[in-house]
Amino acid sequence: MDSLVVVDDHGDAYDLTTTSADLGSFTDLARAANVSGRSIDDLARDRIPDAESVPPGEVEQSAGLPVVADEVWAAGVTYYISEKAREAESGKPEVYLDVYEGERPELFLKATPSRTVGPRDSIGVRGDSEWNVPEPELGVVLHRGEIVGYTVGNDVSSRDIEGENPLYLPQAKVYDRSCAVGPCVATEGTVSDPHDLAMSLSIERDGELVHEDSTSTNEMATTCETLVEYLYRHNNLPDTVILLTGTGLVPPETFTLTEGDRVSITIDGIGTLVNDTIVV
Repeated sequence: MDSLVVVDDHGDAYDLTTTSADLGSFTDLARAANVSGRSIDDLARDRIPDAESVPPGEVEQSAGLPVVADEVWAAGVTYYISEKAREAESGKPEVYLDVYEGERPELFLKATPSRTVGPRDSIGVRGDSEWNVPEPELGVVLHRGEIVGYTVGNDVSSRDIEGENPLYLPQAKVYDRSCAVGPCVATEGTVSDPHDLAMSLSIERDGELVHEDSTSTNEMATTCETLVEYLYRHNNLPDTVILLTGTGLVPPETFTLTEGDRVSITIDGIGTLVNDTIVV
């Protein structure tokens, strides 16, 4: 049976599923909060006294997808560095500048549950691509159109495929194991400002650090709320959705992911998402 584990303000972990079989997932908790008219945090705090505690080591070892989103969507060119990188890779650079400077954001369907992996599971790079990169992103967790939390996302991408022609974007973005999220959902009440979070990326190969970089979500050219508003325009979405908000960390043009690489993405206030890499 699936479990819903929460971590309180003191860092102690509890299995809320032991208080009710109806609380087996983050979506169940969000749905219960909707019914009761209370916040997710308040509902979880009320359940903690009756829940079984979970040793910290077990939480890390057993954690899977923190939330199974029916759909994962993503936004593009929301950071200046991303706009410049996509201009550089493309034979039609003006289309990316138009998006970066325009009012309407780029939004696309990134993954379904079967294409999404969690912490310590392997992300995939396409076997027909020669230039593959991780894209660290802040993920907005949505339930019935409302922001209920944040997570860390990795929008793994094939830069050479998209660079050949922007119309190849779905093939560059949507394939087996192309998306990772985790290690948790930080509820809206625990993230004071999603637009001022430090974010870092490190990549190890054969045990050695081959790339690292950092940025902040304050470099985003738009807001999470604006991206969410555009996502739901004339678009009937499932109850639980994750929206990745674009990347501000782009490895150099000489870098490509290879099988066995370990990718670590950290966002302050949320945690670190770690995934190894395989060819799919």
